[in-house]
Amino acid sequence: MAVVKATTQDKKLLARLMRAEAESDGRLGMLMVGNTGINRVRVRCSDFEDINSIQRMVYQRPGGFEATLKGYFYQRAREKDLRLAEKAIAGKRYFPASYSLWFFAPEGDCPPTWFGQDLEGRYKTHCFYKPTYEECKEVFTTW
Repeated sequence: MAVVKATTQDKKLLARLMRAEAESDGRLGMLMVGNTGINRVRVRCSDFEDINSIQRMVYQRPGGFEATLKGYFYQRAREKDLRLAEKAIAGKRYFPASYSLWFFAPEGDCPPTWFGQDLEGRYKTHCFYKPTYEECKEVFTTW
C-alpha cells in the first residue's frame, strides 16, 4: 500500500532520482534516498510545506536534488530501480534515513549538524539529517 499518491510516471521519476543520487551506495543507499524523498512528500513543515507530490519533491527549487541537473538522471528507469521506488512509495524506512528530510555527500566526516538539522547517521557516502520533533513532528509518525 502506498503512503503517497504515485502514478506510473511518479514511480519512474523516483526510481531515476534514487539511482542518480545514490547508485554508488548500492541498493540500500538508493532506498535511503527514496525514504528521504517520500518523507518530504508526506510532511508539511520546514522547506517542504508545499511539496505534495513526487514530481514537486524531485524538481523542488531551491532545495531540490542536484542530480536533476545532470544527464545521468534522465536515463530510463531500470526494472530493478522501479522495484526499489515501489518500496519507498510503500513507506519502507531505512536507518539512518528513517526520519531524514535532507542528505548530502561530504568529502570527509559528516558534520553533527547541517543547516541547523541534526545528523541522523551516515551510510557510505551520504550523511542523513532529520528535523527536531518540535519542528516537524509529522516525519516521526508511523504510517
